[in-house]
Amino acid sequence: MLSYWEYESFFKEIDVAIIGSGIVGLNAAITLKEQQPELRVAIIERGFLPYGASTRNAGFACFGSLTELLDDLEHSSEDEVLALVERRWRGLQRLRERVGDSALRYQQLGGMEVFKAEENDIAQRCLEAMPYFNDKIGHLLSQKNIYTNISTNEVQQFDFQGITTIVKNNAEGQIHTGEMMRTLLNMAYAKNILFLNGLTIKQIHDENNEVVLTSTQGWHFSVRKVLVCTNGFAKQIIPHLAVQAARNQVIITKPIPNLTLKGCFHYDRGYFYFRNIDGRVLLGGGRNLDVRTEQTSEFGTTPIIQNALRDLLEQVILPKQKNIEIEHVWSGIMGLGDVKKPIIELLSPNVGVAVRMGGMGVAIGSLVGEEGAKMMLH
Repeated sequence: MLSYWEYESFFKEIDVAIIGSGIVGLNAAITLKEQQPELRVAIIERGFLPYGASTRNAGFACFGSLTELLDDLEHSSEDEVLALVERRWRGLQRLRERVGDSALRYQQLGGMEVFKAEENDIAQRCLEAMPYFNDKIGHLLSQKNIYTNISTNEVQQFDFQGITTIVKNNAEGQIHTGEMMRTLLNMAYAKNILFLNGLTIKQIHDENNEVVLTSTQGWHFSVRKVLVCTNGFAKQIIPHLAVQAARNQVIITKPIPNLTLKGCFHYDRGYFYFRNIDGRVLLGGGRNLDVRTEQTSEFGTTPIIQNALRDLLEQVILPKQKNIEIEHVWSGIMGLGDVKKPIIELLSPNVGVAVRMGGMGVAIGSLVGEEGAKMMLH
């Protein structure tokens, strides 16, 4: 049972409860307080940190590699694909405006897609499509030559093993995920947003004049409105949502002397990704090697993917580097779906959802959070 003091100070008269303190939940809460400062807003988080995807991603400020866009065009219309790119771009600009490039440690070093010789047919498709996307996406971003083909000499300077073609997105960058989240948390604290960490909600019931929340601790309490922002964990609260949890595994090396690698890199149609950070190489992905196992909301690692990440690191990315040591290993949980469009909708008069980032939370999380907040105010 909650004590009188706990109920009065922490659970009484909450206007809007945000479930999930990731990039979407924090932006939603901050937007609510910006729009209506008198609101009593609470963020409910199952963990001691907002872990899920927001503090466990690679920090790619990306919005569209050519292989992804070409694949998207096979399943969606041109208007739908370009609209998604435009939303990702606007989301990144909104994130930069809110947090600031200095706090984000933002660097626009470009996003590069690398191809081996045996992938020459895919690389050629990208090169042939480059003028089309430079025209279409360049118009959206008001920029020229967004995509360029890295010259053979430049490719060789990276010292990759077996990589013959690199296509660069000059408008993409990278951030420090931890600093992004810490800044957003501080902004929320400054707006007197209440945080309830270590509290897992298992059931939501809209009774028209109030929403009753039930936690795994057995507590029941009422709020006026609820916005679910738990992304990959959303089905645990609302089972019918079209969101599939997907795990991504990540490794990072110890500092490597004289590391010259710069930028964000996509490999194997984006299923693998790597970048530089603080003199280290961060490398993740590989869920396509074991799709069924990685369709989970459980954190953890598996030998098949961990071995593949290490092989890619040692044989392709740093083939001349000896005795590479791994410093950290972790995993994050994404929210995917049959379509890449986020779900931002009301499920009942007082319960809304803003979930399914499709692995692009850094790009669209700010925008989705803001749109979810404004939806709850109508």
